[in-house]
Amino acid sequence: MRGRRGRPGLVGTMARTAVVAGTATAVVGGMSRHAQQREMEQQQAAAYQQEQMMAAAAPPPPPPAAAPASTDSTVTKLKELAELHASGALSDAEFAAAKAKVLG
Repeated sequence: MRGRRGRPGLVGTMARTAVVAGTATAVVGGMSRHAQQREMEQQQAAAYQQEQMMAAAAPPPPPPAAAPASTDSTVTKLKELAELHASGALSDAEFAAAKAKVLG
């Protein structure tokens, strides 16, 4: 039996169709993945630029507040001295001297 010449048979046509369809699917899939990757990179670049602009436009943090603890302790000490003065434990001169020492 000799091989056929001329047009391919049904199996040959099906095989050729499968190869063409597979190649087309692979090409389309590759192009789609490439486009998605490019879009993702562009979105990341835009987000990075936006972060940089926000960081540059943000006002500097406020300076730290003055130490309120020392003010509170000064007030507390003055109240204690006033109570001692009112109770008679401190004379006017002693109260004035202690107050001057607390206030610096």
